[in-house]
Amino acid sequence: MGIWHPIWPRIEAVWLAQRGALFPWVPVGTACGVATYFALLREPSVMALWGCGGGALVLALLAARGREWSGPLLWAVALMLAGFALAGLRAHLVAGPVLGWRYYGPVEGRIVGVDRSASDALRLTLDRVVLERTDPARTPNRVRVSLHGDQSHFTPRAGERVILTAHLGPAGGPVEPGGFDFQRHAWFLRLGAVGYTRTPVLRLDAGAGGQALFRARMALSQHVQSRLPGQTGAFAAAIMTGDRAGLSLSTLEAMRISNLAHLLAISGLHMGLLAGFVFAAFRLGFAAVPRIGLRLPAKKLSAFLALLAGAGYLGLSGGNVATERAFVMVAVMLGAVMLERRAFSLRAVAVAAMIVLALQPEALLGPGFQMSFAATVGLVAVFGWLRDAGWALGPRWLRPVLAVVISSAVAGAATAPVAAAHFNQYAQFGLLANLVSVPLMGVLVMPAAVLATLLLPLGLDWIALRVMELGLRWILGVAEWVAALDGARVPVVAPGPHVLPLLALGALFIVLWQGRTRILGAVPVVVGVFLWGAAERPVMIVSDTSGLIGIMTETGRALNKVSGGGFVAQNWLENDGDAATREAAFERWSEDLALANGVRILAGKDAAAKPILCEGAKLILISATPEPRPESAPTQNRDCWISTPDTLRVTGSLALYADGSDLRLVTARDLSGARLWNSQ
Repeated sequence: MGIWHPIWPRIEAVWLAQRGALFPWVPVGTACGVATYFALLREPSVMALWGCGGGALVLALLAARGREWSGPLLWAVALMLAGFALAGLRAHLVAGPVLGWRYYGPVEGRIVGVDRSASDALRLTLDRVVLERTDPARTPNRVRVSLHGDQSHFTPRAGERVILTAHLGPAGGPVEPGGFDFQRHAWFLRLGAVGYTRTPVLRLDAGAGGQALFRARMALSQHVQSRLPGQTGAFAAAIMTGDRAGLSLSTLEAMRISNLAHLLAISGLHMGLLAGFVFAAFRLGFAAVPRIGLRLPAKKLSAFLALLAGAGYLGLSGGNVATERAFVMVAVMLGAVMLERRAFSLRAVAVAAMIVLALQPEALLGPGFQMSFAATVGLVAVFGWLRDAGWALGPRWLRPVLAVVISSAVAGAATAPVAAAHFNQYAQFGLLANLVSVPLMGVLVMPAAVLATLLLPLGLDWIALRVMELGLRWILGVAEWVAALDGARVPVVAPGPHVLPLLALGALFIVLWQGRTRILGAVPVVVGVFLWGAAERPVMIVSDTSGLIGIMTETGRALNKVSGGGFVAQNWLENDGDAATREAAFERWSEDLALANGVRILAGKDAAAKPILCEGAKLILISATPEPRPESAPTQNRDCWISTPDTLRVTGSLALYADGSDLRLVTARDLSGARLWNSQ
């Protein structure tokens, strides 16, 4: 054995200590396989996916017969292969036609979704789409259209068929290399085209059929907003039906800055509060009637009825990804109660995570999945440690208050890195805002929402809605007050692609691993924090239309345009951790900046028609495609990169990084690869 002789028994003891505590690692292994699929630069073949699925099955059978060492290791590989195959299968199942050209003309379809765009425009999602002079086989299954201009005559109704004249095109790629991939997001939403209209929307058929739940949801939303006008009513509609179209941009911004935006989305908090209220109400009801409560399994029956209420809430709220994930978690918890198992355990969380990953593996990449499970794992772990250690949270009368404080602090700490990475900001006073708002959601707002729904058929829902209004006004007031405080929003630079995985794996090792060696999980966490602090931002970014250019200066990124490409510009500045406005970024621009950074800009067809000479530049940006095209350019042009509208359609956005005294060019396609969602 040599040097291993004194060490091996310790390693074996650490490994054997994990017996009975390995199940929570099941979704971790599956998630690693899912992440591997999405990290590939080339789409695997269908045969490779089937091979991974078959390999996972074979390894699982072998693992069932494996020993203490080989069994868990075989399970780990099997789960990774299964996650990889699940993600690939899901990507193929949602496949549909993607519009490969710019379309302008009549668009006909049925309304299946209503929300608001980043520019605060009402937005419709249509299915059963018909486009003029377009083969049905090439027509997208769904399109999303933002409504601009005067649409005061039009009130969208669920399920009705409409016609409009719109500009459509394929979903755009990342606004910068390595950024959020909207093409991938749209693929899994089955959106084959996005666009806008400035002409009035016309109603063709108010009863196009189907969408019964959607119609009920929108009818309830409009009813609630008629009872409670203004942003309070819009807030109530958002948490009762998932319809956020009535919320203004200023309200959304205040909620984000105060870290209260999670109260708007129907997620684990809302589903948990509703299920908990229904469960407690039925238990009290059964206890109040001993003749029934003593003869029936009151606890199990209450859990079942709470599960039915949660299922109804899921259907009524539209069943989006966040709500489905929340329902799965609540269903697992209530199922544990009915089976007389511990409801709040890491095993229950692992089951919920596996169900979500099996149904929607792409959810792993979204902030909703990451934040909800980060908060849940953190809460279960911390309160589990407190329970096992026998620590009482002070006197009985003080325990609810301390529980709320600890819950808010733990959930805030667990979700803060994820929120900062995805939204490029840290809510400095978020804990304060949550401490004075979340308890009110539990004791006033959600119970009132349940009562309002029950009283609606009697026409007495206004009583509960008025009570609900008191809580919502308080929360909105807190959001506006906190958002107005100096330093409420701290900009955060975007991390590199390895930061969040390192933080997540390190934190999971600390929570899930048994024994003192769990402290080793701090190593990847420290490495992730270091990499985040050393995150490199591009010296220059070019949008995929070549119209917008951003160059880094000593005072921040300078933009060459004061208007146009607002979403792209906002994302660049946020990823830089720069709180400057678009106008302030434009004031940093000067014509000499591009030349100083080795870039020449040729505007107009006349300039593009002349011979293209590098003349010391590293990148030449041309607003029109030159003749001859870059691929047949003279030999002297090989010393620099040449970018035209044609090349940008293939490469996507560009980024230049400082590489010593030289510049390194990275394209969006270099990092996203050739995948199903960008190869249509």
